[in-house]
Amino acid sequence: MQIILLDKVGKLGGLGDVVKVKDGYARNYLIPQGLAKRATANNMAEFEARRAELELLQADKLAAAQALGAKLDGLMVQITRKAGMDGRLFGSVSNIDVAEAVAAQGFEIDRSAIRMPQGHLKQIGDTQLDVALHADVTVAITVSVLGEH
Repeated sequence: MQIILLDKVGKLGGLGDVVKVKDGYARNYLIPQGLAKRATANNMAEFEARRAELELLQADKLAAAQALGAKLDGLMVQITRKAGMDGRLFGSVSNIDVAEAVAAQGFEIDRSAIRMPQGHLKQIGDTQLDVALHADVTVAITVSVLGEH
């Protein structure tokens, strides 16, 4: 399916690009999220009429993400969980737990922005995690998992 991107989408393209994607990806994710529209003649004309407005909106989102990223960069959050004698947790620390710990420090981030490449944290210790606030803004935070017996 041919679509017009209304925002920057990682590994796909930027604002205004016309790209071909699988039908399900467009129907189930890109179009409902407001990231794209079908590439019809009417939609192309409507996009060109609104292009300046969309570019301004995208610049505002990027500026807000950069401002939040400057505050979050290097942040350290502590999460306490029950653990065994060997340092393994009874359960795990997920991106939801990290988002709640960051919110407790006064920063509101979406849980889907937290990148956990090795999966949930299951050991006591410090771990570097990336937070993708925008397609162009990624900052590193440190999550310190403390054990209690």
